[in-house]
Amino acid sequence: MSEMNATPENASIARIGEVLRDHQSFVLISHVRPDGDAIGSQLALGFSLMAAGKSVRLINEDGLPDNLAFMSGSDKIELPPAEPLDVEVAIALDTAAKPRLGDNALHAASKAKIWLNIDHHKSNPSYGDLNFIDSSSPATGQILYQIITQLDLPLPAETRDAIYVAVSTDTGSFQYPSTTAKTYEMAADLIHRGLNVGTLNSQTYDNHPYRRVELMRALLNTLELSADGLVANWELRDQTRIDLALLPEDSEGLIDIIRAIRGVQLAVFFEELEGGKIRVSMRSKDKRLDVCRIALEFGGGGHALAAGIRMTGPLEEAKALVLAAIRRHIEAAGL
Repeated sequence: MSEMNATPENASIARIGEVLRDHQSFVLISHVRPDGDAIGSQLALGFSLMAAGKSVRLINEDGLPDNLAFMSGSDKIELPPAEPLDVEVAIALDTAAKPRLGDNALHAASKAKIWLNIDHHKSNPSYGDLNFIDSSSPATGQILYQIITQLDLPLPAETRDAIYVAVSTDTGSFQYPSTTAKTYEMAADLIHRGLNVGTLNSQTYDNHPYRRVELMRALLNTLELSADGLVANWELRDQTRIDLALLPEDSEGLIDIIRAIRGVQLAVFFEELEGGKIRVSMRSKDKRLDVCRIALEFGGGGHALAAGIRMTGPLEEAKALVLAAIRRHIEAAGL
């Protein structure tokens, strides 16, 4: 979405620029259990603002995931301080619903006079004072590239690399249907600016701990395929998480393994969380199967081809409810 076609719900890029220019202190926040787009977006905008002479804090409810610690400047990501920060502007990045920022992060940002909400999830209800939601963008990182370049903000090396990691991880390394010509043009521009593709890709995709492979083995032992071959699912029990000493980021991207099965149109990952909650991740390969619509039935959200749910357990009951809903949508789509 460009400034020219900004909707009433969306602030223009020029208006966002006014907020960034006219204020000095900022706190940038992303969602709990942050992924590459969440952390990458914080680093991208954060270092751009720092290079412009602004005072910036980067906080996340769950802190920096171990698998993203290679990112330049990532040591700036901190857990929320106990006392509210004395900042003028809070910026929520890549977060579809405000509660997903986390209670401690929201408390830390509670003194902010202006809330800016920049995201690409179509389920985002525009909870900011100013919002820029572009669900056609494959990643929040790509939206920030557009904002930063259009406003002629500084684009230091940390910002450059963070944008690339944000977009690469949220597009399945530029494979998902949401990837556009603008995505590749952006990547080319970042390379022109000095991005080292080989090194960043190796650090992002070829540097996993052994426990992640053990997790993959455990998940494969739970793999189920529907009779018609359209739906694949697997599950992670809390006891497995304990036995393997897993971190939340260890499962990042593994759902793509079952999504890639020939004939499968929808993949589902059921994860038992501490405290009895169930996390459900869904990936679709068919635009007729909008997993965001399925997720919304259970209070979740996301994108048409990638969405998630947090729901009450036990896992068996949650699984039965979600798979039944998926089956209804498959029949409605005529698949």
